[in-house]
Amino acid sequence: MPAEFDEEALHQLYTWVDKIPLSRPKKNISRDFSDGVLTAELVKYHFPKLVEMHNYVPANSAQQKLSNWTILNKKVFSKLNFSVPDDVVRKIVQCSPGVVELVLNALRKKIEEKQKQNQAASDSSQAKSPRPDAGNHTDAGYSTKNKSNGTEASPRPAAKSDHGSKPQHTYAQATSPDATFRIQMAEKEQALMASQETVQILQVKLRRMEQLLHLKNVRIDDLTRRLQEAEKKANV
Repeated sequence: MPAEFDEEALHQLYTWVDKIPLSRPKKNISRDFSDGVLTAELVKYHFPKLVEMHNYVPANSAQQKLSNWTILNKKVFSKLNFSVPDDVVRKIVQCSPGVVELVLNALRKKIEEKQKQNQAASDSSQAKSPRPDAGNHTDAGYSTKNKSNGTEASPRPAAKSDHGSKPQHTYAQATSPDATFRIQMAEKEQALMASQETVQILQVKLRRMEQLLHLKNVRIDDLTRRLQEAEKKANV
C-alpha cells in the first residue's frame, strides 16, 4: 500500500476506474466493490482470459463476499503477483471507507506491470518471427493474441451496461478533501495494525526470553545449593 494517498492520486485512481464499463451504476466505491464482482470485471476488462465471471456471485451477505474475494486471491490475483490480506478483505467486505481505494491502486500498478510484460514478450516474439499482418494489434500496441501466460493485454469491455444514454455518476466526481482524508485515515489504520502486530510478536519473544531466563536462574540456584551441600560434607 502507498505511504501517502493525496487528492490528486485519488482522482487519478477514480478516473482510471471510470474508464472501465462496469455492470452496475457507480455510486459509492466502498459499497460497489465490497463483494469483489466489480473488481473481477475490472481485471477481466484488461485480461479477458484471466477471469471467469461465473465464479463471482453478486452478494449482500458477508460470507459470499468473502468467498468472492478468496477466489480472486487464488485464481486471479496470484497470476498478477498480487494478494489482498485477510484483514484487508474483511474491511472491504464491511465497506470500510478508504480501504478498497488502497487495494485498487495497488491492483492498478500490478495490471500495468503485467501489460508491460506482455507487450515486451509480444515485441520479442515479433522480432524473432516478424509477421506482415498488423491486424493482431490494437491501436495501443497491445497484442490481442498473447497466449504465453494465459492473459491478454488488450483491454476489452468486461460487462454490458444497460443504463442507457443517461449521464452516469463517476467516482472522479466524488473526489473531495473529505474523501482524501478518509483514504489517509485508512492508511494510518493499516500502519497502526502493522505496528500492533509487530509489538505483539515482540511481546511473545520477550515472554519466551523471560521464561528461559527464569529456568536458567532456577538451574543456577539448584547447582549452587548442591555445591554448598557438597562443600559442607567435605568439611565434616
